[in-house]
Amino acid sequence: MLHQDIKPSDVISILKRRWYLIALIAVIGGAGGYFASHVLPKRFTSQTLVLVQPPIVSQSLVPTVVADNTNQRLAAMQQQILSRSRLEPVIQQFGLYAKDIDSVPMDALVERLRTAITITPVQPMAETRAQNLPGFYISVVFNDPRMAQAICARITNMFLEENVQSRKGQTIQTNEFLGKQLEEAKAKLDEQDARLAAFQRRNMGILPDDAQTNIGLLAGLTPQLEASTQALTRAQQDKSFAESQLAQQIAAWQATQSGTNPETLEQQLAALEANLTTLQSKYTNDHPDVIKAKNDIAVMRKKIAEENQQERNAGVDRPTKPLSEPAQIQQLRAQIHQYDQVIKERTQQQTDTQAQIKLYQARVQASPAVEQEYKLITRDHQTALDFYNDLQKKRDQSAMAMNLEQSQQGEQFQVLDPANLPNQPSFPKVPLFAGGGFAAGLALGLGLTLLLEMQDTSMRSERDVEAALHLPVLAMIPVITKNQGKTGTRPSLVGPQNPRAAARA
Repeated sequence: MLHQDIKPSDVISILKRRWYLIALIAVIGGAGGYFASHVLPKRFTSQTLVLVQPPIVSQSLVPTVVADNTNQRLAAMQQQILSRSRLEPVIQQFGLYAKDIDSVPMDALVERLRTAITITPVQPMAETRAQNLPGFYISVVFNDPRMAQAICARITNMFLEENVQSRKGQTIQTNEFLGKQLEEAKAKLDEQDARLAAFQRRNMGILPDDAQTNIGLLAGLTPQLEASTQALTRAQQDKSFAESQLAQQIAAWQATQSGTNPETLEQQLAALEANLTTLQSKYTNDHPDVIKAKNDIAVMRKKIAEENQQERNAGVDRPTKPLSEPAQIQQLRAQIHQYDQVIKERTQQQTDTQAQIKLYQARVQASPAVEQEYKLITRDHQTALDFYNDLQKKRDQSAMAMNLEQSQQGEQFQVLDPANLPNQPSFPKVPLFAGGGFAAGLALGLGLTLLLEMQDTSMRSERDVEAALHLPVLAMIPVITKNQGKTGTRPSLVGPQNPRAAARA
């Protein structure tokens, strides 16, 4: 097996030789799983289904004041009910873990009971597209079925009571909060009334008189901003044109110096493409400079292709890089530097003009100080009045919602399926353990068979001899055997104990 490829016929042959071992281990594994399912301590699961019943009165008539939704409230109640202060009385009430109550800390017993309780939300149907929780399951796992049922019923009652108390408490707190806010809003409204009356008596007929002057200055700065913007645009265009010429001059100069070296042409192409990217960021594709740059790139690519072909045919040597640039290129670089200075000056001028415009705009907006203050006071008074009326309406709605919750006509938890008395243990499952043991035994048998075959040095076929000795078998001698009184022959290798002699033969 270690020196040759395994074929399906080899696998079948191995299974025929080792079937008893695989079957024996699989049967032992299944029996062990069956035995373990009867030996392990049994666990019984009691479950109940609690549905979330919507309010009797529509929320369009009496809006609810409960801030959280059902999902959040269920999560909060789960943390409260499964806390130590709530589970420890349950342990003492039912006398749970009587054997460990003196030797094990109470925190460990509470944690053991907490892990036995499972809260599973019921997912709403996808067709309804509902966001609220339709209900939830409460499951309790315990070693006694009746005790599991009692604990499940007790936990369910705790959820029902906690939901009622939580909703009542939230409505009462909301109503008290709105009452305090209403008193504060009334005091602020009285203060705004007194302030508005005093301002009207003190500033009767006063209006700002310098609004026209600020408007005239603002109108004079607008043409200056436009002139600065146009000069900045022209400087940017001149700089772009000079950069385009510089790229062309560099390309032409490098071509003359390098003797049309393909590597230098590729650098020129990169410079042209960078120039095209700069032009496209400023102009559209229909701009003459953009069109010219695209044409230059196409010509350069064609030229590179021709030079590459010539280099492959004639073997062109790469030239050395020149030491200095021509005067035209240096002059273009100086022009670009001058354009940068002009752009910087125009940009600063544009920024200063914009700052002055913003200053005079702020003055124009702030000129009618008295009128603005009057509007501010009026607006604050109206805001305080609207806020008072809105709080009055909300306080009335909160009072109705509180009466609705106190009469238990709001959203309630309803037990649909009471805690059941489990007849069969939920753990261990006999079919599951027996099937798992059988599968494990089957896997172990197959693995052991593979290990034995890998350690087996017997050669049972011509292919085994050739794989082990790397020599061909020239002939095979039949062996005569007896089988139930009949004579038969079967081919066999000569001398299986000495395969090298058989191979030489």
